[in-house]
Amino acid sequence: MPTAILSVHNKTGLVEFAQGLASLGWTLLASGGTAKLLREKDIPVTEVADYTKSPEILGGRVKTLHPAIHGGLLARPTDEDHQQLLDLGWDYIDLVAVNLYPFEETIAKPDATYANAIENIDIGGVTLIRAAAKNHERVTLVCDPADYNEIISALQHGEIHFSTRKQLAVKGFQITAHYDTMISGYLNHD
Repeated sequence: MPTAILSVHNKTGLVEFAQGLASLGWTLLASGGTAKLLREKDIPVTEVADYTKSPEILGGRVKTLHPAIHGGLLARPTDEDHQQLLDLGWDYIDLVAVNLYPFEETIAKPDATYANAIENIDIGGVTLIRAAAKNHERVTLVCDPADYNEIISALQHGEIHFSTRKQLAVKGFQITAHYDTMISGYLNHD
């Protein structure tokens, strides 16, 4: 069964996307708030903390940063890599749906504080995007809710083609580049 990890701040379209994946037989992993929403909608989901056997820590700052997650994303489609994952009790993660904390929106508010801006710098989400994008030969990255319907449609008709995964990887790297530019600009401002 293919596996998807869902870890989103912007939950627009998430329930329908998760329902679509579940109806196609996908196993769903999700971080705290995302998992809570899916459970409320009776969508079968395993919380990342249960999958990794490691609780969220530091007030939610560390959720998805774990070898079980990133090993599953970065493993190549080789027997050796797959066996190493299985030996550790993990498996491939085939799809990542992720979007980032709203740093740009946070700093645009007139009452934005430095502390609030810092707390809205996403670490785990950026890492998920980069891992999935790097391994786009095997992993599908969905970091824009506008792409959910296209992905479900492709899965319903067979599979997601390499060219689509590559385009989604490019989009992911563009998003993280813009995100890092906003953060560095904010921190560099006098």
